[in-house]
Amino acid sequence: MKEIFNRRSIRKFLDRPVEKDKIDLLLKAAMQAPSAGNQQPWEFIVVENKEALEKLGRMTPYSKPAAESAVTFVLIANCKELRHNTFWPQDLSAAMQNILLEAVQLELGAVWMGVATNKAAEDYLIDMFHFPEYIKPFALVALGYPDGQMNEFTDRYKPEKVHYEKWNG
Repeated sequence: MKEIFNRRSIRKFLDRPVEKDKIDLLLKAAMQAPSAGNQQPWEFIVVENKEALEKLGRMTPYSKPAAESAVTFVLIANCKELRHNTFWPQDLSAAMQNILLEAVQLELGAVWMGVATNKAAEDYLIDMFHFPEYIKPFALVALGYPDGQMNEFTDRYKPEKVHYEKWNG
């Protein structure tokens, strides 16, 4: 549970590569996520090349952490043979959360950068990676060893946001 409570968005990274075994563990964690009908629509592009990372960092004003990361994953949905067409964003959200939590376990920093709700960002990735129409960009996650920021507990619990049996607004 400490990974859940300690996870924070880390946007600054040391100039230090992430080891291949840790990258593999992050991807394995992602693929352990639940998915609708077990369709597992996720696929991942692992980007470590500095020029490509810098290009990802120019995708939006909020994607700059990718340029400074050791590695950034591009999460995409392969929608070619989905049985549950509308659930892929939830499936990929679960995969992303597993990556973020595993990053804390591995003493890495990570930040989720959304794409799926931003048409310009989607088009940027489609152009950058030459995706066919059945590949849907979902998000980026920049990863690396934290530079200054830390994964540490901040209490976010707000009892006024909890309702029992009915809406109390």
